Amino acid sequence: MSANTAKDATPPTGLRRELKVTDAAAFSVGLIGPVGAMALLGVGAAGLIGRGATWAFVFAIIGVSLVAYGFIKLSRHISSTGSVYALVGRTLGPRAGFVAGCALLTAYVTIGTGSTIEIALFLDKVLARVHLIGGGSTEWMWTAVVALVLVVALSLSEVRVITRVLLVCELAGAVLVVALSVVVLARVGLGHAPGGQTLSWEFLKLPSGTGIGTIAGAAVFGFLAFAGFEGAAALGEETVDPKREIPRALKITVVVVGAFFLLTIVGQAVGYGTGAAGVKAFAAAEDPYGTLAGQYIGPAMSVLLDLIASVSLLAITLGTVNGAARVGYALVRDAGVPGPLARLSRRGAPAGMIAAVSGVILCLCIAQRLADIAVLDATFYSLTIGTIALLVAYGMATAGAFRFLFLGGEPRAPRWQGVVPVLALALIVYTIYKNVVGVEGAYRYFPYVVLAVLVAASVAVVAVPGLADRVRARIAQEAE
Repeated sequence: MSANTAKDATPPTGLRRELKVTDAAAFSVGLIGPVGAMALLGVGAAGLIGRGATWAFVFAIIGVSLVAYGFIKLSRHISSTGSVYALVGRTLGPRAGFVAGCALLTAYVTIGTGSTIEIALFLDKVLARVHLIGGGSTEWMWTAVVALVLVVALSLSEVRVITRVLLVCELAGAVLVVALSVVVLARVGLGHAPGGQTLSWEFLKLPSGTGIGTIAGAAVFGFLAFAGFEGAAALGEETVDPKREIPRALKITVVVVGAFFLLTIVGQAVGYGTGAAGVKAFAAAEDPYGTLAGQYIGPAMSVLLDLIASVSLLAITLGTVNGAARVGYALVRDAGVPGPLARLSRRGAPAGMIAAVSGVILCLCIAQRLADIAVLDATFYSLTIGTIALLVAYGMATAGAFRFLFLGGEPRAPRWQGVVPVLALALIVYTIYKNVVGVEGAYRYFPYVVLAVLVAASVAVVAVPGLADRVRARIAQEAE
């Protein structure tokens, strides 16, 4: 046996440090899945604030930029595969870090569930458009199973392969969606829109009586669209020079994806039209890409965009599974939990957690299918739980950033910048409040799901002997 063969056969003792800024940024972008995210989230915002849906994303971009400040600053000092878990653990203490890590893990798993179900929604559109299935087909479970099998196979590859797959999927989709948006704006501007729409600033006008509270409620769709922007932080132990490259990757992600979201939401709002009929059609749309492409370009483009949306959603599932696996791996490793969950594959992937996360996603999909929940409802149910959990994790990280940077000794940033995390935390808390208080239907139960996870994590970190001390020691070791 050669030396190289023997080396490859030896199981790794830690994650491999081999990624650069492009890989880290690609992981964040892939976890967001901007093409797949905008396949439905603009519709959700339009359902709440009509023609002013663009403001939900403006609100979210401002909020995410403020939140990103804390992640960027902390990533210059702390690098760990635990992402929010390590950032909060270092700044607010190991108990808070463990709870924040569980919140982020919950967010990734439920968002991954929603994207897996949504794959079927758009793939069925493709199959119906090419007449391979009937237009009324509602079965999505088998598509979800096939998607998860493919995700697990890719996830067990080297992490560099994963980041490359994510980048290619999103670049291909982004080019097509940008092309659609440009064509829509050009035809409307030139007076050749299929519905006779004309280009104006009407898409920025809010319906009468719309206040900041309503915008904040709709902004949950914008925050959800950005879910995963912090994903690069989970590559802290796999990136070369992480304290330099990860902050750069986070900046690139927020700027590039923010610009893409603004162009896309404006294209959708203008494409459907700002009149009552257009707004109603936009708010009720199940396939905005395919509908607009069919009206403004042709049926072939509809099929292609629905297909690329499915691919982008597959990339989101791939990103969330790998993000969740790395956060979960850090949690069980640092807590000293023995067994397969803390094991790495020969390629350096957290194989045990990849299998566990994928299994949970599969169980959540099966449960919703057995409950006969419609595919669109099943998607939004999972995504809403994920967004609430994600906002909790963001809030804890932002509070930790404020304490770390500005309290307890010499400030690590100019004092005037202290207003940034304060504003970020205020926006997060208000957005959570607007999406917890006064909601109706099944959505009123989702905050209790997240609360149950937080309580369980809090009890575990207090009740399990030595858990907090082991977490503290591991975070301190990584800091050194």
